[in-house]
Amino acid sequence: MSIRTRFAPSPTGYLHIGGARTALFSWLHARKHGGRFVLRVEDTDLERSTAESVNAILEGMTWLGLEYDEGPFYQTERFERYNEVIERLLAEGHAYRCSCSRERLEQLREEQMARKEKPRYDGHCRHRDVSADEPHVIRFKNPLEGQVVIDDLVRGRVIVQNAELDDLIIRRTDGAPTYNLTVVVDDHDMQVSHVIRGDDHLNNTPRQVNILKALGASVPVYAHLPMILAEDGAKLSKRVHGESVSVMQYREEGYLPEALLNYLVRLGWSHGDQEIFSLDEMVQLFDLGEVNNSASSINISKLLWLNQQYIKNSDPDYIAHHLGYHLGKLNIDPSEGPDIVAVVEAQRERAQTLKELADICQFFYRDFDSYDEKVANKQLKAAALEPLQLLRRKLSELDEWQQGPIHDAIHSTAGELDLKMGKVGMPLRVAVTGGAPSPSLDLTVYLLGRERTLNRIDMALAYIRQRTE
Repeated sequence: MSIRTRFAPSPTGYLHIGGARTALFSWLHARKHGGRFVLRVEDTDLERSTAESVNAILEGMTWLGLEYDEGPFYQTERFERYNEVIERLLAEGHAYRCSCSRERLEQLREEQMARKEKPRYDGHCRHRDVSADEPHVIRFKNPLEGQVVIDDLVRGRVIVQNAELDDLIIRRTDGAPTYNLTVVVDDHDMQVSHVIRGDDHLNNTPRQVNILKALGASVPVYAHLPMILAEDGAKLSKRVHGESVSVMQYREEGYLPEALLNYLVRLGWSHGDQEIFSLDEMVQLFDLGEVNNSASSINISKLLWLNQQYIKNSDPDYIAHHLGYHLGKLNIDPSEGPDIVAVVEAQRERAQTLKELADICQFFYRDFDSYDEKVANKQLKAAALEPLQLLRRKLSELDEWQQGPIHDAIHSTAGELDLKMGKVGMPLRVAVTGGAPSPSLDLTVYLLGRERTLNRIDMALAYIRQRTE
């Protein structure tokens, strides 16, 4: 069997992390088995679907690197096909017109709830001859007997009695097809072999299976993934938990896409005690049958740790590529300063996120007009005047601006003045960084360049003189 999976988001908002995990698991299953991964946009909710949301979903997929083989397909472009199927179901006796009023349905619901029964349509129009000219919906004629058996790859065997299911609406009064109809037609037409989705869809599955059987179509294999909970164990909510439910917000917060994918794949799946997986390892090792069927909770500390590992160990050119985005958010052009790759190599051990990394790299690209007050009070004192003046002269006279000569200039200054290295190095570090975290002093000075270093020493000397006077 040719493996074909799909990711089918509704464009009513951003791509959230629950959807991203579903997309990832679908993508991994297709890649592992040499199959195809299809992107389908379920945009039939015309009131809530927006072009902005479509773009947000596509942007999120691109940032994560989850490339789709086919699509994106849009359901709003397939209404003719859905109506064709609905007419076939009507003609073959698997569907019927229903003219029940809203008032009748509400009264029926109230009566059922008063009897403590599960609210469901009672089949009132099942055997009535409702005219196509009067307002009506189309309902699927669900089997009254038997059961639906779903061998779910995550949930195991799920059995639902047909008597528990009612005749669901497959086309509304306004002519719009409903979700349970469109998804069945799409999965059939797109030859989807495995439907991987959140377990909030599990209640829909037996209804969809019955529609597929009525069409004489093959039933895909289902895998319903448990939900992702917030750290407090509650359902993830933008209102309660902020924008962190959005994939692109993780980009804004400075996470690498690989770190987020690595984190998401471990929400409900594991391979021994291994924590860090390359994409190739994910594809090779991932198995839907090993996904846990219980909900997982977000652990931001774990995600931060993973992100730090990726920042520390990934190709510095790659980190520099993503860091450029965050420097840009600070209105910094990394071409106007030292090589960004060299800066990444120098600073990446000190940051958990790219946003942090951009912040501590600012001093390499942007001059500052003040110092960390606590550090300046301790290091930029009168006693620092002489070593900084001598050091400035030595640095200005260097024949070549390289780490080795810079290192020697700093140490020879301490030797000539009979000072401990800290009495020279610490004032210099504050002078050139403003008090920001930085790598070794000779590397910091080398990356800053001669002109910027001398200018900042001059600024520090002026600062000390002003304080002294």
